[in-house]
Amino acid sequence: MNLERTKKLIHEGINRDNPKESLIHILESALELVSIPGNEFCWSSWEDGNEAQQEILGLISSVKNGDLPDRVKVSVIFAPTGSLQELSMSSGWGVSSEMSGTSRFFGKF
Repeated sequence: MNLERTKKLIHEGINRDNPKESLIHILESALELVSIPGNEFCWSSWEDGNEAQQEILGLISSVKNGDLPDRVKVSVIFAPTGSLQELSMSSGWGVSSEMSGTSRFFGKF
């Protein structure tokens, strides 16, 4: 897995002039991270990778259709004790630049 969207997010940041595209980019980065083979979902609110992917794809679809998803639904994914953080810790990549970069950019968004 090459994490292209995540790497681009870390190196280029978000485009504050286009919040819709920035949110999509952040969510696509999260989608890459939850799709890493061998992820351990035991501490996450997600049952497995498929459930995580479906939730994030649903949020991406909403934004692409012009609907802003509920802020709490999106925020809980990136919260310090949220689903993505728990997944990252149990999967051994919790201190990675990919995880911290993705959450940092959501916080700026």
